[in-house]
Amino acid sequence: MTKSYTRLAIGDTHTVLSKDGTKIAYLSVGDGPAILVLPGVLSMASDYGAFACALAHRFTVHIIERRGRGKSGPQGDDYSIIKECEDVLAVQRQTGARLLVGHSYGGLVALEVARNNTVFTKIAVYEPGVSIDGSMPVHWMAGYQKKLAEKKKLDALVEFTLADAPARLAKFPPWLIKLLLRVSFIRFPESRQMLNLLQENIREWQEIARLDSTYKNYQQVAAGVLLMYGGRSDSPAVDLVVKRLPSVLPHFEMKEFPRLDHFGIERTAPHEVAKVIGDYFLK
Repeated sequence: MTKSYTRLAIGDTHTVLSKDGTKIAYLSVGDGPAILVLPGVLSMASDYGAFACALAHRFTVHIIERRGRGKSGPQGDDYSIIKECEDVLAVQRQTGARLLVGHSYGGLVALEVARNNTVFTKIAVYEPGVSIDGSMPVHWMAGYQKKLAEKKKLDALVEFTLADAPARLAKFPPWLIKLLLRVSFIRFPESRQMLNLLQENIREWQEIARLDSTYKNYQQVAAGVLLMYGGRSDSPAVDLVVKRLPSVLPHFEMKEFPRLDHFGIERTAPHEVAKVIGDYFLK
């Protein structure tokens, strides 16, 4: 919760129009085979700057600013993960990328776009947001939306944080989580961005819930898949993904990072994760 936000000013910003006419921005850096990167919930492209720069000496990395963020257009009232897949394909056509990386919800998008689609030859997903048998919690949504309606953004974030927190944090009282968030905002002002992405967050989790237990669809993924997870994530949802996904993916490899948590690719150890992904993509 109080992890450092490593944001780097990287490369150039480009834009492309998605199928529905929404502008999608992406940040580019490096030289070599092209990779697309899909951020998770409550995150923006710049949060993956350190990760992208760690790959930039071997690849051209394009970090997609998912809709609802930065210079990209809004999610729209008809938002769905289908729109996200259309956005990815629009950037792919413009960049020629055949490699794809997704983190958390971005990992779910990566798996969805790779179904029955051979444009990507390899994808790497770090703890993809795949819900299995209700493993991704949704009970927090009503209270969260009530707080948003009351314009109590920080309280809404507390509701979400407690619902999706590892067991060691889920027992904390709400007042303590709120205090820790305030401290985090002071230490790392960039983290306040989360307060501006709360509405986007609820729409994305609604898609996670809608796709619950459809993971068998990923037997349609023709690309090679590197499934990564942190040994310190302490998440029943991640445990189920690690257990069930390999049974349906036609071509996969698995990699555990024993010392890392859910944010290993984004904040905790982006260079370590980038090394593994780069080696996998070049095999």
